[in-house]
Amino acid sequence: MIGSDGNLARYLAEIRKFPMLTAEDEFLLAKRFKEHGDVEAAHKMVTSHLRLVAKIAMGYRGYGLPVSELISEGNVGMMQAVKRFDADKGFRLATYAMWWIRAAIQEYILHSWSLVKMGTTAAQKKLFFNLRRLKGQMRAIDDGDMTPEQVQKIATDLAVSEDDVIQMNRRLGAPDHSLNAPLRVDGEGEWQDWLVDDADSQEIAIAEQDESDKRRALLKDALKQLNDRERIILVARRLTDEPQTLEDLSQRYNISRERVRQIEVRAFEKLQKAIRTAAAAKNLLPA
Repeated sequence: MIGSDGNLARYLAEIRKFPMLTAEDEFLLAKRFKEHGDVEAAHKMVTSHLRLVAKIAMGYRGYGLPVSELISEGNVGMMQAVKRFDADKGFRLATYAMWWIRAAIQEYILHSWSLVKMGTTAAQKKLFFNLRRLKGQMRAIDDGDMTPEQVQKIATDLAVSEDDVIQMNRRLGAPDHSLNAPLRVDGEGEWQDWLVDDADSQEIAIAEQDESDKRRALLKDALKQLNDRERIILVARRLTDEPQTLEDLSQRYNISRERVRQIEVRAFEKLQKAIRTAAAAKNLLPA
């Protein structure tokens, strides 16, 4: 474990003291841990690869997070790799472990770099960790919005959409700001005081709910004026999320599909007339 970046040099010097393992020693230690749960064997495998963790962690210094924390997270990934390592498959632990180390460090960066979650899909994560490198190759690391040509090239190289590239670039270029930050030096007012609420006002919401209730009541009363077959066919054809077919209803009532269609049309016309009449009587028709 590293206390802080101030102890980094001492830590790097200390981990060089752990011996590197030969392929044979590594195989025997892995078998001891897997078959007998030998914790000492697992410890030797982890400590012999701490230099690998530090080397990988150094490659992520450009994200502004303490190197000591990156190494610590990488060490966790190293321990996970040892836990799952199968020496019988014939490859070395370092080859297998580097993927676990990178995964642990990248997850830590994604969760720590911003209060806002930066990426959840594999494509977004790939874009997050490669955008800076590709912009550096284009000598555009300090630029704001990129040119259309640069966006197109990065999107093609990473197999993502151009819109994803633009959005991620803007998110990386805009640091988080507290909503409680004062607007002025004297402390009067905060940024959150100027946020616009896009939701409808309470008065509008109540009025719309009242209007919806009245329409439902009119529909319910109008449906009562249809006979059973008209009501069932109309509801099945027009008032359900998954309308039934003419064929299904023709078989149900042992009539032709054209006859079902005629009943549906007639029932709908009767329903409209009943609703208009009831609405006029209650002064609910629009002016």
